[in-house]
Amino acid sequence: MAWQTLTVHADASYAEALSEALLESGALSVDMLDADADTPDEQAIFGEPGEPTTSVWQHNLVTALFDSAAQAESALRSACSAIGLVELPMFSMAALPDNDWVRLTQSQFDPIRISERLWIVPTWHSPTDSQAINIALDPGLAFGTGSHPTTRLCLRWLDKQIKGQESVLDYGCGSGILAIAALKLGAGSAVGVDVDAQAVQASHDNAMANHVTATFSLPNSASNEQFDVVIANILTNPLRVLAPLLAAATKSGGQIVLSGILAEQATDVIAIYSAWFDFDPPEFEDGWTRLSGCKR
Repeated sequence: MAWQTLTVHADASYAEALSEALLESGALSVDMLDADADTPDEQAIFGEPGEPTTSVWQHNLVTALFDSAAQAESALRSACSAIGLVELPMFSMAALPDNDWVRLTQSQFDPIRISERLWIVPTWHSPTDSQAINIALDPGLAFGTGSHPTTRLCLRWLDKQIKGQESVLDYGCGSGILAIAALKLGAGSAVGVDVDAQAVQASHDNAMANHVTATFSLPNSASNEQFDVVIANILTNPLRVLAPLLAAATKSGGQIVLSGILAEQATDVIAIYSAWFDFDPPEFEDGWTRLSGCKR
């Protein structure tokens, strides 16, 4: 069976309303992209938490999925009428062949080599190196599969620095990948914290799949536990706000690892955390930074 995609050029004044109206008119799904992507007019609208953003681009491509071409055109007319558009905007339609979408998605994710001995392996793959430390992890709802530079930077730090029996706090744990890696590399215990309940559940499930025991939870402001290693792979703005909390969670002489930081933001983050920590030289990859330091 072939599906039908309807792509509509919509400006910012009605793009969101049109998307909702298409869903009301029978679209199976709707997504929106920047019509100016990969041009000098490309517009960034997604900022960090706490930073104001616009909700749509100036020029949008609204793409809706339907069972048939006739249904798509009828839905477009109905949606435009519903939001008060007198004339149909520019649009195009194309057939989308049916596929085994699960298999197609899986084919895009291969094992990721982090270091000589550490790999991230989707569960539908066999380990490339059965003698390596293999972390079984599938792409899912929570951030952290080893494909992003910040995750790789943190994993490489753990690979080099975990000596055995350390207590580890993974703040903003996402998929739990860093806590799981720390345990498989020899850490004595690991705690993961995330503000997203789905991430907490995903981390718990991933730890079970990797046969390690870690504790994952939502943040607890009453906790005064301290750790040998505190690692936070989040974003610069949250790292600024969390500096006193993360410093308090690190034992004297313990180590902190911070990532999710753009290269140009590294100096600012170091300046904030230098109240508690002495930092090693930053590590960079693809415009991202990992910072690590020791608590005085």
